[in-house]
Amino acid sequence: MSARTIQQYRQDVATLLAPLFPARVTETLAVSSARLNADPDTYRGRTLATAVVSPVALPPFDNSQMDGYAVRSADLATASAGTPVPLTVADRIAAGDPGAPLAPGSAAPIMTGAPIPAGADAVVPIEQADPPRFLPVDHVVAAEPDGTVSFGTVSFGTVSFAAAVAPGTFVRPTGSDVRVGEVLLAAGAALGPAQLGVLAGAGVTEIEVYRRIRVLLIATGHEIREPGSDLAAGQIYDSNSVILSQALREAGCTVFARPCRSDDAADLLELLADAAVVDLVVTVGGVSAGAREVVRDALGPLGVVFLHVAMQPGGPQGLGEITLPGAGARATVPVLTFPGNPVSALISFEVFLRPVLRRLAGLPRPDRTIGRAPLAHDVHSPAGKHQLRRGILLADGTLDLVGGASSHLLHSYAAATVLVHLPVGVDSMTAGETAEYWSIDD
Repeated sequence: MSARTIQQYRQDVATLLAPLFPARVTETLAVSSARLNADPDTYRGRTLATAVVSPVALPPFDNSQMDGYAVRSADLATASAGTPVPLTVADRIAAGDPGAPLAPGSAAPIMTGAPIPAGADAVVPIEQADPPRFLPVDHVVAAEPDGTVSFGTVSFGTVSFAAAVAPGTFVRPTGSDVRVGEVLLAAGAALGPAQLGVLAGAGVTEIEVYRRIRVLLIATGHEIREPGSDLAAGQIYDSNSVILSQALREAGCTVFARPCRSDDAADLLELLADAAVVDLVVTVGGVSAGAREVVRDALGPLGVVFLHVAMQPGGPQGLGEITLPGAGARATVPVLTFPGNPVSALISFEVFLRPVLRRLAGLPRPDRTIGRAPLAHDVHSPAGKHQLRRGILLADGTLDLVGGASSHLLHSYAAATVLVHLPVGVDSMTAGETAEYWSIDD
């Protein structure tokens, strides 16, 4: 079989996973600060499954945009710098207070967010009043014979205004943000801070969201061990479980990581018992042409097809749908198999799986931002393969490649901010030539 192009294999993966889109399951999520802070991961990267209609208006009442004085605009119709208009100071209105109706000829000290009292139709900022400050609220009214002191509200005198004010000035009208019955958030909305905030502000307590895609991740290799354990000769720490777990989570998935530290097909097949409760299986390693390729040995007989994509790194790939004995209605599950070198695995995820998963999750920017910039240095690439090189976009706007092309150079990937594309047919590019790149730091 001839090598697939990147675009062809991207379509193969999209076709394999297409049935997951209409089969998306929803679940109820509480809109609660306490729940969010107790279990923040539950709220990360969620997508609204059904539209939410606002049960209230926002704001729910006319309120003040400023600290100042609530006034009747008609009372200040003749006010000017030469003929200021004095008004009697009424009771103060704080945010959360109902506020008494405003009598003609008076002005009520009002705080930002406090309700506009009946009769008032404008707010004058405190800085524009004379005096430009609020007078004390409580005054001593009387000292009793037993020594106790009574407090009460007294007349606060007058405040003057040297300019007329238009009706509605610094008033936030009821429903100016959202009207009762208006769609608060549409189905498919990604739930970030502002979206969750407007739900809470409207008093919504529960929403329907899409359940996350559940992925069984199996990193394979007789040589891999958990970081922190003692390594025998020939053994290495398992970075692929960490790499792909984090990448999958950032793409909106729930991940069940089950490393297979064996090259025996039977051991891998035992781990697939968990596949009955997931939507997708992703394996890493064991897909090349070696003598003991555990993924090929275990999944080839179940229907997974192994092929080669004309890309570097990440050429060996595999995909298919496997049957799970005894799984009832959920008898099949799609499988993607990535090569085992860490850079190959992560680039395979970036190119083939990340965009599909982010679309499934309803997350923004499913595709990486594409740019073009001149190369800082000469570069060589195999003409028959689409090479993806790690790089940095320098301050001068040029692309500097970091590390080499080898698929084990994970440290250079960790320093990179872009993936530079050298397409099929290109065997070399000189400094100053323009290359396409994907931003991987957004």
